Amino acid sequence: MNKFWIVLSHTYLSKLKTKSFIISTIIMMALILVLSNLSNLIDKFDSDEQEKVAVIDQTEGGLFDSYKKAVAGVNEDLSIISAQDEKEAEEKVSAEEIVGYLLIQKDKTLGFKGTYKANQISDSAVSNDLLLALTQLKGQITAKELNLTEQQIAQLNTPPAFDTIALQKNAKTEEDLNQARGLVYVLLFVIYFGVLMYATMIAMEVATEKTSRVMEILISSVPPVTQMFAKIMGVALLSLTQMILFFGVGYFSIKQNLTGMDEGFFSFFGFGSTDISTIIYAIIFALLGYFLYATLAACLGSVVSKIEDVQQMISPMTMLVVIAFMIAMFGLGNPSASYITITSFIPFFTPMIMFLRVGMLEVPFWEIAISIAVLILTIVLLGIIGAKIYRGGVLMYGSSKSLKSIKNALQLSKKN
Repeated sequence: MNKFWIVLSHTYLSKLKTKSFIISTIIMMALILVLSNLSNLIDKFDSDEQEKVAVIDQTEGGLFDSYKKAVAGVNEDLSIISAQDEKEAEEKVSAEEIVGYLLIQKDKTLGFKGTYKANQISDSAVSNDLLLALTQLKGQITAKELNLTEQQIAQLNTPPAFDTIALQKNAKTEEDLNQARGLVYVLLFVIYFGVLMYATMIAMEVATEKTSRVMEILISSVPPVTQMFAKIMGVALLSLTQMILFFGVGYFSIKQNLTGMDEGFFSFFGFGSTDISTIIYAIIFALLGYFLYATLAACLGSVVSKIEDVQQMISPMTMLVVIAFMIAMFGLGNPSASYITITSFIPFFTPMIMFLRVGMLEVPFWEIAISIAVLILTIVLLGIIGAKIYRGGVLMYGSSKSLKSIKNALQLSKKN
């Protein structure tokens, strides 16, 4: 047991002190600080000057004043000025006095039409606001031509009442689903990158030691199986250290800048009413997913003799993670779909798919318990098989041929 802790502490400390780990951690913490202060940064960088758009009214109906009021009602930060002709407007655009100009012309069918011109039309927000204001103005003019009263106009523009109600007891409301969707979306990314990054780190660690011939010294003093699980636990502690730093910086920044989790960047994701059970399940499935893929990565890394071959060897494992993530992304729109339910019980997909269901739906506890039990059983079986592959794989040197290398590693493990 003493050897286990020696390998674990060596794996943890050696990775903790590497420049790549320190730099990546600092970059991620800086990104978290930026995201948690996003609303403040946007307010600071936003110019106090209003965006200006020139309007050329060629309808002879005196629409400029009415249209200016309509634009003010849509976006008060958008300033409308009058222009006599296109040449004058183009000169102002070239001089960057205005962002563009709108040409309002007669139209036999629709009454009038608008044409927006600017140097770049990539900023669709301006053109969308102009179109919305023009649509409202057309509605007002049409209502006057039909002699509609204000009450009739209000009734015409009022959408019908439409509610969505779940018949199943304890089912989440539409508001709850919208709030949960943002949180699940973010945590799925955390699970995806965490599992992929730290599992790959283990494979690289084993391959590096084999390349430097350190493995020959290690196996003479520490049993290969002890090495494998010590490395897995060492990287697990490393991941926990990094996550604690990330969440600690995020929590401190939020407390300093926001009064609650329903402001700024977090209002879009609906973090204000986070259910603690969702966070607990995220931690559980993230850890189980890590141990599942970390065990597999250690086995695959043990049969590789060159660092350059690691990515090729673990590519099937990477594809499994990517497929699980893509299924989860598609499932965000319809988490109750049959393919989501079925794949949530497939061990390699369970960490992300079952978490999606738990976060978005009211899943019976027995289903969650079964999925966790199957996942743990798979980890144990993979650990037993993986230990045999690892025992033989660390003794293999030469070219790696994927499945053939795994077969050779199993044969070598029987001889030891």
